[in-house]
Amino acid sequence: MTTLVVCIDRDSPATAACPVVGRDAVESLITQTGVVDPEDSRVNCLLEGLAVADELDAEGSEPVLAVVGGGSDSVGSDREIASQIDSLVAEHDPGSAVVVVDSADDERLVPIIESRVRVDAVDRVVVRQARDIESTYYLLKQFLADEELRKTVLVPVGIIMLAFPLLLVVTSPTIAVGAIAAAIGVFLIYKGLGIDAYLSQLPSQTREALYSGQVSLVTYVVAAGLSLVGVFAGVLGVSAVGDISPFLLANRFAFASVPWLTGAALAASLGRLLDELIQQEGVRSAYVNLPFGAVAVGLVVRGFSAYFLERGGVFEPFQVPETNLGIVQIQGFSLDAGTRLALFILVGILISLVGVRVATYVSHTDIEDELVE
Repeated sequence: MTTLVVCIDRDSPATAACPVVGRDAVESLITQTGVVDPEDSRVNCLLEGLAVADELDAEGSEPVLAVVGGGSDSVGSDREIASQIDSLVAEHDPGSAVVVVDSADDERLVPIIESRVRVDAVDRVVVRQARDIESTYYLLKQFLADEELRKTVLVPVGIIMLAFPLLLVVTSPTIAVGAIAAAIGVFLIYKGLGIDAYLSQLPSQTREALYSGQVSLVTYVVAAGLSLVGVFAGVLGVSAVGDISPFLLANRFAFASVPWLTGAALAASLGRLLDELIQQEGVRSAYVNLPFGAVAVGLVVRGFSAYFLERGGVFEPFQVPETNLGIVQIQGFSLDAGTRLALFILVGILISLVGVRVATYVSHTDIEDELVE
């Protein structure tokens, strides 16, 4: 199979009669170009074309080495190169092509060749002495050509550069640096967790849920409301205590907010489970186990927070009141912090095991129904 090895020289001298085809003609062009300007990078491009042709010949291919050029940096030059490629393809009928370039301007012409013959490889020649500068230029060129990268990097950097001097005018340097660092941290978390992708899909998901009448849409709203109530209850719980350590404040917030947050998770998971049941396409075990898991986690977190608060002196030991159940009478007693924590953990584990058992039963039932059908 014939392989066309094309060296693109977009702004070649007008004296070079392109296309130049054949090894002898290319070697003569190398000598001519090198004598005129030994520092010209196109010499390295032509030598690389010879090396690629030799490599293909050693592999058993039939390389056709050619140099195309337009003589200037203009649209007319690109049209001339396109005409030269057409004549090369018509004359040699290559099955594929390897393109050799030495600059970004030459590399822009690769699509012209791709539209006429299959391009298997693009060999970019970089002069060793200028490799770092050339590579940096290519990286910047690719970076600026990517719209998503520009929005992700350049826009935040520009906002920071505008906001920083304004903050320095109205506040101290310490606060300005802290505000900029906090903004960068929020942005990194926002991009790292994929919140932007989730928010972009949220309107369409909400519209689809409204049109399809999904129960989860209502339960999600309920869950959001319960979460706000939980945060409010946590803030009230923290404000009700005196001057204690930040660790105990965090546990006091968790103790007050966990029941509401657990209710929010339970509402959201039950809504999703109801949607699965309504669709009548089988219920995935994860959705069945999720409500049990939410309750179990809530119990364990509340147990640990109560343990730390009791050991820290914020809460008094839990008192079990005296209970009279007819023939059974229970005298009042107090539970120490360790026993109370153990009970919370035990109940949480039992609930999670029940959830696993129910999810396993439901999944086996779905499999048996599919086998019967």
